[in-house]
Amino acid sequence: MFAQSIAVHLKTLRKQKTLSLDKVAQLTGVSKAMLGQIERQESSPTIATLWKIATGLEVSFSSFLQNSQEDKASLSKGAIHDPNMQASTLFPFDAQKGFEVFEITLSSFHQQYSTAHLKGVTEHIHVLEGRLAILEGEKWRDVEIGQQCVINADQPHGYQDKAGKTRFIAIIHYPLI
Repeated sequence: MFAQSIAVHLKTLRKQKTLSLDKVAQLTGVSKAMLGQIERQESSPTIATLWKIATGLEVSFSSFLQNSQEDKASLSKGAIHDPNMQASTLFPFDAQKGFEVFEITLSSFHQQYSTAHLKGVTEHIHVLEGRLAILEGEKWRDVEIGQQCVINADQPHGYQDKAGKTRFIAIIHYPLI
């Protein structure tokens, strides 16, 4: 069901924007073969791949997750095949406010890298449990329980679980156009 929702949304976006799979591959950095597999529900994307697709198509990450409660529950259980990273949408993208909010859990000292999001996008992070290392540019910094930080997400960035299990809130802010 979850893979179907992503497939339908990806196809719909492609058609709305009149883009071929080749063009989507160029825009997202995700191979044409992988995009085709996602659309045919032969493969579920990782969270990192889904971020690349959302960024390349200039849509919010949560737009792929706004269908049923069942889909949201599947994501929180790691249905996107990232066994050491689970993400659940707390507040889906709001175009008038320009933000979306996620609760993310990293486990087993996992490192997650993200490509640059759209120009001007920032991430506001609040650590709920564990210890989080955040990569911004080429520099890592630690963020402890109860601490916050803001990163420029329009450049490559990353997260690392430094405690065996780390849970944090990520508020993604998109500049209003």
